[in-house]
Amino acid sequence: MTETATEGAQVEMRYSLILDNGFVVDSTEDETVTLTLGSGEILPGLEAYLIGLQPGDRREFAIEPGTVFPWRDQAAIQPMPKSQFPEATELAPGQVYEFTSPGGDVVPGRIEMIEDDAVTVDFNHPLAGQAFTFAVEVVAVRPAD
Repeated sequence: MTETATEGAQVEMRYSLILDNGFVVDSTEDETVTLTLGSGEILPGLEAYLIGLQPGDRREFAIEPGTVFPWRDQAAIQPMPKSQFPEATELAPGQVYEFTSPGGDVVPGRIEMIEDDAVTVDFNHPLAGQAFTFAVEVVAVRPAD
């Protein structure tokens, strides 16, 4: 009997997140990943597309902006004093820099603009407000324990 992906099942798969311009944001094309549905290992918005799939299924799902990742929030774009960056750090627009939150979490931010005394950093998720394709190949499904 072929297993079907349901809540609690382990799904072994390959996936890619592909922007509309063809740029591959994330991919496990050369290896498989195994996750348990409902455990929060991937975003619930993406996880929902896996429900009902079976081993051997290959699907591409068009994801509309704002449905899985939030819309861009202007409040998440912050100017920061250039002095807060280590002096030897070479900063460039588009560069992703890792910041440490007051709680100790690592938070990525993309450098938007560099001025004499300030650096503008975008803390929005890179896929915020963007359409993309979620391409998935299911290799195996193991039932929930």
